[in-house]
Amino acid sequence: MMPGLRSSAGARFASLLPIVPILFSLLAVLLLTTSVAAEDLSAPYVMQLLQQARQARLADAREWHLLLHYRANLFGGYTSEQDDPGFFLAPEGKTDPQAELEATLTQFFSDGMVGRSKQPAQCAFVARYAWLKEQLDFDPIRLAPIHCERFERWIEEFHARSVTLVFPAAFMNNPASMFGHTFLRIDQEGQTALTRLLAYTINFAADVPPDEGLAYPVRGIFGGYPGQFSTLPYYVKVQEYRDIENRDIWEYRLNFTEHEIRRLLMHAWELRHASFDYFFFKENCSYHLLSLLEYANPSLHLTDQFRFWTIPADTVRLLADQPGLVTDTAFRPSRVTLIRRKREHLSDTEQRLVKRLVRDGSILESADLRGLPFSRQASVLDIASDYALYVSERDEAQAATARDHNRQILTARSLLRIPSEDLSILPFAMQPESGHKTSRASLGVGWRNDDSYEEVGVRMAYHDLLDPEPGYTPDAQIEVGSLSVRHYNRADQTRIERATLANVLSLSPIDSLFHAPSWKLNIGMQTIKHGTCDLCSNWNLSGGIGAATDTHLLRREVWFAFAEVEGNYSRAYAERHRIGGGASVGFYADLTERWRMLASTTYLRYALGETSDDLRWSVAQRYTVAQNWALRMEYNHRNHDNDVLFTVQAFF
Repeated sequence: MMPGLRSSAGARFASLLPIVPILFSLLAVLLLTTSVAAEDLSAPYVMQLLQQARQARLADAREWHLLLHYRANLFGGYTSEQDDPGFFLAPEGKTDPQAELEATLTQFFSDGMVGRSKQPAQCAFVARYAWLKEQLDFDPIRLAPIHCERFERWIEEFHARSVTLVFPAAFMNNPASMFGHTFLRIDQEGQTALTRLLAYTINFAADVPPDEGLAYPVRGIFGGYPGQFSTLPYYVKVQEYRDIENRDIWEYRLNFTEHEIRRLLMHAWELRHASFDYFFFKENCSYHLLSLLEYANPSLHLTDQFRFWTIPADTVRLLADQPGLVTDTAFRPSRVTLIRRKREHLSDTEQRLVKRLVRDGSILESADLRGLPFSRQASVLDIASDYALYVSERDEAQAATARDHNRQILTARSLLRIPSEDLSILPFAMQPESGHKTSRASLGVGWRNDDSYEEVGVRMAYHDLLDPEPGYTPDAQIEVGSLSVRHYNRADQTRIERATLANVLSLSPIDSLFHAPSWKLNIGMQTIKHGTCDLCSNWNLSGGIGAATDTHLLRREVWFAFAEVEGNYSRAYAERHRIGGGASVGFYADLTERWRMLASTTYLRYALGETSDDLRWSVAQRYTVAQNWALRMEYNHRNHDNDVLFTVQAFF
């Protein structure tokens, strides 16, 4: 380059040096102005969204109330059933839908961590964000969406294509499971009966510390435990309910679109980090699952049907009654149902072989077994293997021995090299929606000693031995919250005749393989005639342990016997109380499909308090008129007290 040109360029650069500081100052002012403008831009947009939400009255919308679980108060206003403070973004959010909506919209502009899951509000409350975005059409420039990696990874694991409601039947040996249970299974496309076990479930249950003992039912009734949602593989739930607790399982495929399934999962994500107070009779497993289904499809009005108590069988019945909602029903038998149904296909000789084989592995080499045709050997060995699995899953003390025994049986079974017989396993109890409704009202007339009367009765829940049995666990009785009022005509007296807090009875017929005990418990009050008192209230607490067996002389009969203890409190007794024990025996028989008879007799000797004895017997019959209608005739004798009652019963 020419020297003159270098000098000219240098001169021009030198002339610009004085204005460089001015240029930097202008750039700084420009950057500051842009930053302030951006802040001023977002602040008006928050106000704009809040104004839009008020004009659209979104805080009054059904979907907002479903998302926050608001229920109308008796005297106005709302309260959320959600009890975790971390679920709300406004201090008064539990009782103020408008304040919670405005706090939620405001928090969407922040990446601060909120909720129990410690995420930005857009990610902690993805269902709220999606719904409000749909209603208000968020501008992605002024309200930038946040990528919620944890949520997307979680929802992707489901590969969701359909939803199934699962109902494990009642389990009498656990107070929390006596009415059954429900949870949801999220199914993938193309699942088979086997791969379905790998699907994930959504379950709501009380978080109960171990070894709660007698505190468990009390705290469960009065909301003393937090209830939480969880997700577990279906095979874990099947093992718990079908294999360990021996509960039949019913599965109901629901007709939900992919959009509705995603809404359900988004709301489940919000709830899995929060908790509700768990109430055994009301806000229980089934109730809060219904709230999930309602948000998935807001046209469903499900929780409104359960104001005072929620029984799982009733929720199944409600869903089955929704037009087009249930598309398919499947039955998954318990281990005991499987064994008993398979055993029905064996001859008496083969059943005796099974009984010997489950106790003595040397029978595998016996001529009695090897002399059977291969197909019959296979059936005997299959049932013996099922029973060994049953023992290994229920009895920790015998689990190792049972597993070793099962390996021997399976080894012998594999040598036959023939497939197992393809049997259709039918349930002993029909699906729950086929049964009567769980509350009952009755209207009756009767005669007691020298007086006639009219009686009105109501029972909150659930089922007794004389109620129509389809849809309920056979040989089981659970009555809660029963009250009967009578008007005696000659005495011209109206009084509470009976009040039952709980009356539970579990009959477990003993056979060659199963030997579970039967048991009973009753807490309540009944009117008695004792001494000089014709109509006295008698408070009762009683329980018993016993055994049962069944026969098939007619259709089916169940025979039972109990050793019992009982305590009474009444002004009819000289010392106001008496405590004693004794025994009872009885049976019930299905005379026809609609007609059942129940008879029992009890003798008790009271040694503490007022010393006396008590001999009583009763005979009752029920005839089913329709699914929710029955007629009943009862005769009860107690010392010198005779009572005959005829009632018409309606289930609702």
